[in-house]
Amino acid sequence: MTDPNTKRPNVPGTPQAEKTPKAQPLTALKGMNDILPPASAQWEWLEDRVRGLMARYAYRNIRTPIVEPTPLFVRGLGEVTDIVEKEMYSFEDRLNGEQLTLRPEATASVVRAAVEHSMLYDGGKRLYYLGPMFRHERPQRGRYRQFHQIGAEALGFAGPDVDAEIILLACALWRELGLSDWRLEINSLGQPEERRQHRAELITYLEQHADRLDEDARRRLHTNPLRILDTKNPALQSVVDGAPRLLDFLGPESLDHFEGVKAMLEANGIAYRINPRLVRGMDYYNLTVFEFVTDRLGSQGTICAGGRYDYLIAQIGGKPAPAVGWALGVERVLELLKEQGVAPQAPAPDAYAIVPEAAAMPQVLRVLQELRAAGVSVQMHAAGPEGLGSMKSQFKKADASGARWGLIFGGDELAAGELTVKALRDGSGAQQRQPLADAAAWAPMLRA
Repeated sequence: MTDPNTKRPNVPGTPQAEKTPKAQPLTALKGMNDILPPASAQWEWLEDRVRGLMARYAYRNIRTPIVEPTPLFVRGLGEVTDIVEKEMYSFEDRLNGEQLTLRPEATASVVRAAVEHSMLYDGGKRLYYLGPMFRHERPQRGRYRQFHQIGAEALGFAGPDVDAEIILLACALWRELGLSDWRLEINSLGQPEERRQHRAELITYLEQHADRLDEDARRRLHTNPLRILDTKNPALQSVVDGAPRLLDFLGPESLDHFEGVKAMLEANGIAYRINPRLVRGMDYYNLTVFEFVTDRLGSQGTICAGGRYDYLIAQIGGKPAPAVGWALGVERVLELLKEQGVAPQAPAPDAYAIVPEAAAMPQVLRVLQELRAAGVSVQMHAAGPEGLGSMKSQFKKADASGARWGLIFGGDELAAGELTVKALRDGSGAQQRQPLADAAAWAPMLRA
């Protein structure tokens, strides 16, 4: 009798002989990009400099969820903004029906966290963040559906000194990164009552030119006319240029605040241009607004932007408190670094381990672990489908890695309790023996 548990042979035509259909490869969503080595090293380089600079300005890191309640952004950004109307990735939680959104920006999230955790009970806070944001828009250079921002927020400070400080923080970052091809544009949006007076005059003016307004402008005319001033439509520029200026409606306090910001920028040698049409895309701004702009990235020329938002904390449910901040687009800054030829290269390991025989691996790994513990960056040659490969092929990979030193674990060396350290970059090819037993003692030479 045949044992029912015995496997049948793969006879042609039987189910066992049938090949499993090849799975179709899956790809990332359009506008949401993988960041691969060596490009990822540029991101790390940028992030390291941001962290160091933020520490010098006493800004502390905050990390908020990627998914937030949809009302946070509707209430915080404004219902008639492009982000809320057209760009947010929103969905309903299938378990409880809650309306959720992938964060399109981080300021509202930071403020929500500050309110929820009573962060301002003992005074103002300087915070910064790094992370991905999401907006459903047409992908193009410097504008993606998943994009990344670095931002700084100063919560609980009302004076123009902190407006100036946070602008100076951004300027210091450009110096830290080696960027020079940028300009600073500033404006003041005043306070709500001043904007209401300007809004009434602006609507009256725009109604007189209704036949020249595009569809977007007509839609915004009675809901958010200030955003019409930020139009990118060349056909509307003459209309916009003749519109009433918000700066002309500012009262003494708003003007004093703006003058204070300008004076502190000038005292620090920061050049700026007053742009009376600069309004920003979110409803929560008041008083100072600013943008850092470059001509090197085409239509996506704004690399960093922000301003004061003294009413957002109360809008989100907290005790009224002033605030100011900015956010920069990581992808755009990296593009600008590349344009200016200052993009960093991927770091190379200090050393590359060349291993002729697989039997030596236990000893090799022990030595490499000791070197790594001593702060040496080491790449180990690993076996492929056909084994470790020849010494010649291993040296080629060592050269391609960019390592300055080759660590050769040959049979003769191992028999003597040693390895050979060979210079790979200075052209000398100099070699020396070092003991396996005390790698930490000679590790410093590999980092020099």
